[in-house]
Amino acid sequence: MSEIHVFYHSAMATQFQVRLAGEEKAYAAQAAQAAFTLVDDLENKLSRFRANSEISQIAQLKVGEKLRLTGPVLACLRLAQKIEFATRGAFSLSAAALKTQPTKPLWSLIECEFSLRCDSGKLEFDLGAIGKGFALDGMAELLREWSCPEFLLVAGGSSILAGDAPADNAGWSCGLGEDNSPQRLLLKNCSLSGSGLAVKGQHILDPRTGLPGTLRHRAWALTDSAAESDALSTACMILREDEISEITTKNEGWLVFLQEKENWRHLGLRPMPPVA
Repeated sequence: MSEIHVFYHSAMATQFQVRLAGEEKAYAAQAAQAAFTLVDDLENKLSRFRANSEISQIAQLKVGEKLRLTGPVLACLRLAQKIEFATRGAFSLSAAALKTQPTKPLWSLIECEFSLRCDSGKLEFDLGAIGKGFALDGMAELLREWSCPEFLLVAGGSSILAGDAPADNAGWSCGLGEDNSPQRLLLKNCSLSGSGLAVKGQHILDPRTGLPGTLRHRAWALTDSAAESDALSTACMILREDEISEITTKNEGWLVFLQEKENWRHLGLRPMPPVA
């Protein structure tokens, strides 16, 4: 079995972890550092807590005003729009805005101008449910450019993105729940993200009502993209089970696990990964 090198970095109010297999340690360290530099750059662009970030600048737009976006921010917001539509509004960047506004603000992406326009309200975006996953996707793309395809990327334990499996392994062993969870899956070339009440309590707002609306203890989502799995797991905390079944039927690459205490079940057409 090839040695696995592990590296850590704090960003986006959490700890990122890179595990690399099949590489010399010195080269693996250089590749991991390049990935962490990418995360820091994305945080500077996407964090609402950075005064000069594009997300903070978006919050200053008046109705009708536009802001030209960099490529990564445009891509992240485009993906957020896609998932908001796919989840019938159960995921939305504007959910937090309903704490200070009576209705959800509206916005448009103007692709030909690489810009965003404020259509109504104040655009108080919170990328907490998609930003870390988007960063993991960027890290994965960069590591493949560095010819390091055998990786496992983790952001805070609740967002996991697996590349190729280490040599002679069926996949990376990852738990549904805590790291010592007895429910473990072997993952490769996919992402697993979880949302729940254990750490922050009842903190997830239903963007459709502006009120806390969680229906379950924990939800996990398995997709090809970490940004998608992050956003989908958040949406599945407030979606009814029949809504989740319909959504995963329309998106065959999505698999959802619903957890209550020690019991969990899955919904979706995507084949189950091997159980560790």
